[in-house]
Amino acid sequence: MEYFFGYIIFINVIAFAAFGIDKWKAVHHKYRISEATLFLLTAAGGSVGALAGMYMFHHKTRVWYFKIGVPLILILQVAAVWYLGGF
Repeated sequence: MEYFFGYIIFINVIAFAAFGIDKWKAVHHKYRISEATLFLLTAAGGSVGALAGMYMFHHKTRVWYFKIGVPLILILQVAAVWYLGGF
């Protein structure tokens, strides 16, 4: 179980950082992180970090599939953990 929590913390930090880095790159007209990568990090367990990054950095908040998709993935992940008896 400690590996699970370690992984969740790690992937959420990475997802949060990815949204921040991509926002910085967007502002500075640099090569961007792909939306597929941002969604992959979200789906891989980083939904809390992704959602926090979206709103802290004001990034992808007007893109409808991020605005709906990231919270939906978070809900599905919480439901899966609850169903599997994680909490």
